[in-house]
Amino acid sequence: MKTVQGCCILFVLQLCLLHSGRMGKVLVWPVDFSHWINLQVILEELHLRGHDITVLVPSQNLLIDHTKIPYHVEILQLSVTEETFMEEFNTMLYEEIFELPKLSWWEMQIKLANLVRQFLLTSKRVCDSAITNKELLSRLQAAKFDICIADPLSCGKPTTLCEIMGKADMWLFRSYWDFEFPQPYLPNTEFVGGLHCKPAKPLPKEFEEFVQSSGKDGVVVFTLGSMIKNLSEEKSNMIASALAQIPQKVLWRYTGKKPETLGANTQLYKWIPQNDLLGHPKTRAFITHCGTNGIYEAIYHGVPMVGIPMFGDQHDNLARMKAKGAAVEVDLRRMTSEDLLNALKAVINNPFYKENAMKLSRIHHDQPVKPLDRAVFWVEFVMSHKGAKHLRPAFHDLTWLQHHSLDVIGFLIACVATVAFLVTKCCLFCCWKFGKTAKKKKRE
Repeated sequence: MKTVQGCCILFVLQLCLLHSGRMGKVLVWPVDFSHWINLQVILEELHLRGHDITVLVPSQNLLIDHTKIPYHVEILQLSVTEETFMEEFNTMLYEEIFELPKLSWWEMQIKLANLVRQFLLTSKRVCDSAITNKELLSRLQAAKFDICIADPLSCGKPTTLCEIMGKADMWLFRSYWDFEFPQPYLPNTEFVGGLHCKPAKPLPKEFEEFVQSSGKDGVVVFTLGSMIKNLSEEKSNMIASALAQIPQKVLWRYTGKKPETLGANTQLYKWIPQNDLLGHPKTRAFITHCGTNGIYEAIYHGVPMVGIPMFGDQHDNLARMKAKGAAVEVDLRRMTSEDLLNALKAVINNPFYKENAMKLSRIHHDQPVKPLDRAVFWVEFVMSHKGAKHLRPAFHDLTWLQHHSLDVIGFLIACVATVAFLVTKCCLFCCWKFGKTAKKKKRE
């Protein structure tokens, strides 16, 4: 079954109900974590332009705080408690990161299918909470929204990528050619990777003092994203031991137990201003889980990376950065202190990685229109034109047989079979005719 990667696709724009006027009504169906971070940036800009925004927020989630959303919010009441939700999420995360790689290829496919099924059931729970709420549906229909901005991961049922794409007027991909490999793409797609990136702001006093204390050696920024709160004691001690051996100061976003091997050069934080740190002139390297947002901030500021991918699109993201010469990979499950130390020395001391990171940064900055402006333009374009059907490929309307050209293949096979049948019959007839004539002459 084909699934949608978080690596590539962010939003589906589809026309819901018609409404006149330039200032439109926007319905938003978001997904948690990094997807919400990107969507927030677009919504802020749409809000500044006067659009009326309504966000559907599940009652149980990890990052979307409905009390801090400055737009109209509709709460989707889920049938599970927060404790159950967190338990389900942490179980899936642990199995994908630590259990899945230990399995054989066949066992891995079975386990992966089960994990996908669990994820879809979780998404379906959110969908059901909206569909079964008649009062909510009535309010949404009465609002007459111009557009729905939805994340494909919120679909809530098994489906193919083609089926999802067929329902959208416009797609915004959180990617760009500084990150992607060259490839053909459809007219109703736009690449807006890095739309959340912005120039670094001055650091808070606590962080600035620590960064300045690094002297000429500089600092290393280390975070494994918002999903990974802590590691095993053995793993955290192994990482801390490696970090203690470099001359740079290290800012490590980590909420677990303080490692016993933590060096004097390493400071633990529950939160770090990641973008501002990556944009600081003393930053030498970025240790990252290879989430799309973090990678784009590193590209934006030209910082080479040590990648520790764990799940989802992270391995694919790192493969692109390695191919472009801006990153080195280490495996969280198999790495030793020496592996991490060697990777850090490579990206910090070898100018090859810094030069390539800066090259990607220049490509990213050299765009005629900023990614955020392009994203907002296409949202408003779909609203003002009541869709973008003229950009939608016709193959979405083909049947399964037509899409795979099975009707054409069947016709060609029938033609070939007919010709072969006629040629065979002619040959048999000729052989029979000549054989009969030869026998007659022999009797005479």
